[in-house]
Parts: sequence; structure tokens; C-alpha cells
Amino acid sequence: MKIDSKVLGGVLLVSGTTIGAAMLALPVSTGMAGFWPAQLLMLVYWVYMTYTAFLILEVNLWIEGTPNMITLAGRTLGMGGKLLAWASYLFLLYSLTTAYLAASSGVFVEFLHRVFALEVPTYVGLFPLLAVFSFFVFRGTASVDHINRALMLGMAAAFVVMLVFLTPHVDPDLLMHFDWKFTFVGLSVVATSFGFHIIIPTLCTYLERDVDKLKKVIWIGSVIPVVIYTLWQLLTLGIIPVAGANGLREGFIHGTDGATLLTRTLASPTLCVVARVFGFLAVMTSFLGVSLSLWDCLADGFRIRNRGRGRLMLYAMTFLPPLFIALSGPRIFLSALEYAGAFGVVILLGLLPVGMVWWGRYRSDLSKHHALRVPGGKAALMAVAIISLLVIVVEVLNKTGVIKTWLF
Repeated sequence: MKIDSKVLGGVLLVSGTTIGAAMLALPVSTGMAGFWPAQLLMLVYWVYMTYTAFLILEVNLWIEGTPNMITLAGRTLGMGGKLLAWASYLFLLYSLTTAYLAASSGVFVEFLHRVFALEVPTYVGLFPLLAVFSFFVFRGTASVDHINRALMLGMAAAFVVMLVFLTPHVDPDLLMHFDWKFTFVGLSVVATSFGFHIIIPTLCTYLERDVDKLKKVIWIGSVIPVVIYTLWQLLTLGIIPVAGANGLREGFIHGTDGATLLTRTLASPTLCVVARVFGFLAVMTSFLGVSLSLWDCLADGFRIRNRGRGRLMLYAMTFLPPLFIALSGPRIFLSALEYAGAFGVVILLGLLPVGMVWWGRYRSDLSKHHALRVPGGKAALMAVAIISLLVIVVEVLNKTGVIKTWLF
């Protein structure tokens, strides 16, 4: 059977955009609930996020050209929708850049400790990796593309090695742990693990608005991360205990990522190195993609010329705010992902698609000559809106300490 190269490329684009450093936070944010509650939560989110992806695809097919998310919101919801899209988009990108920068610090400090037996403050790790990898973003898309390909290849290889060598260390008894009330802890972080929606306009152009190909790409491309995340959760939650100094509970409280907890739990130095390499590459690939998107977003939104002084201004606007926020505390990696999931992903990729489709279908004639109509009608749209609002409410309660006081 002949494989359509463009469909394959689209599938890889969707899955590659989805899989990133957020998976390092999955074990810590879902592990206290247990493997099976975590799986259920992940599947619910997969359905939720895949449905909203199709909503965005429907809107995109109404409008000619290659509109981005902000343009789609403006065309359907007016200036108010455009401003909301801008605010949530910038909030999401800044939160994710902060999270990945903070995670890179932990990776670097752990590496110095393991390999050179050096003990340095966590904040020291922010600067070397920022200096190295922000350089590629400063150079532009071509430079990011080249380094990202090498990093993605290395990450895939490290993941395969982990699967082979870590599987014998999995304790089935650990996978039987469950405590359903802790699913509230992982709501917003899991949301950040399925956000590929911003590339849908690019896919529409790449696949020449072929609806059948676009549907196939979104279905297959979104399923691959579910498989990868499931395998990752099996490894981590089957090896890392819930309690103890290096357990999932302490990891959540202190904001330690899953790869770091894995290296501290394992006795094998070789396996520790492999897990650490995987964690480092996952962080860096995500950091490059998100920070490049933030750079382009700032250049376009503020009409800054991408050369000379404008380039230096964009560098400062892209990296200095996340750097200052990352210096604010040891738990900033998880906190930034929680904020990104609740107030970035859920608003931009949950509420806005519902509003755009509702307006286009029932309040205007934008959908009059539609090429795709996502099933479910008003009931499904209302259900997505309610779920989105509930996630926001839960995270507000989480940040105000109500849920944490109840759980801990």
C-alpha cells in the first residue's frame, strides 16, 4: 500500500508538536492518583482536545488563505475575540517558555551532580542552556530546524533505549495504586500535553484543504502521543514510589520532573544517564519550538522588524520575562505548566473554538458553504464549554490553596 508522503508528514507534525517536555510533568502531576486514574484522565483529555482540534479545522475551512488562531478569532468573534486570543496566546507561550527554561535548569544541575559530583544552586543551571539554545532562536527558523531534527532523533533513540532497559524494573504492584481524589491535581498539566491546534492552519495549506487527509492526519497524529504517554506512565509510575524522599508526592510538592525522580530512584548509573538524556532532549525540543513561536508572535503583534535593533528587542522580550519568572522559585516548572494548561490551553484551545464555531454556525453565514461540520451540535459545544470552565475553576481553587489543603 502506497503511503502518502504529505499525510505522513502531517501526522509527524501533529505528534511532534504534541509530544514535548510536558510529558516530564505527567508522572508527578498524575502519579498520586495512580496509573489507571491517570489513564482515564488522559483519554478524556484526548477526546476533549481532539474534538476542539476538529472545531478549529471546521472554522479554518470557512476562511480562505492561511489564517492563524488570532485571525480566526477576529473573523468570527470580532475585536473582543481577537484580543482574548492574543492575551491567551501570549500567556500560553510565556508560561510554556518559563516552564521549559526552569526544567532545563534542573536537568543541567542534576547532570553536573551525577557526572562531575558538583553541587551548584538550581538557578545557575538557567544561564548556560539559555545562552546556547536561545542562540539558535536568535539565528532564525532555519537554525532551529536543523538543531531540532538532531534533538528529535536523539530523543526518539533515548526513548527506545528506556523502553528496552527500564521495563524489567517496573513493579506491577506500584501500578495498582489509585486514589481518585488526586486526579484534580493533574487536570491542567494534562491539558498542555495535547496542544497541537496552532499548526492546523499550516496543515490546511500543506494538505491543500483536503478534508479526508486532514481528518486522517489529526486522528492518527493525536493517537501517537497517547501511546507514547501510556508507555512513559507505565515506566515511571511502575518504578517511582508514591511516598518517600524521591517519591511522586515529594516531587509534586517541590516541582521535580519525572525524569529526575526516575534517575534518583534507579540504582543503575547507565539507566540514569539515559533517562536524563531523554529528559534534556524533551525539554530542549519543546523550548526551541515554543520560544520560536513566541518570537514570531511578538514580531507580528508589535510590528517589530526582525533585524538590527529590532532583533535585539525581540530577544529581550522573548527570553528575559521567562528568565526572571524562572528565578522566582523551585516549583516554577510545574506551576508554569499548571497556569499554561488552565488559562492558556483551555481558553485558547477549548473555549475559543466553541465560541468561533457557535458564532459561525448559528449567528452568521460563515458556515454556509462548509466543507466540514463536526458532529455533536449545540449539546457537544456546550459540554466542551462546561468542561473548560470547570478546569479553570479547579485550577483557581488549586492556586488559592483550597484543593491542596483538602488533599494534603
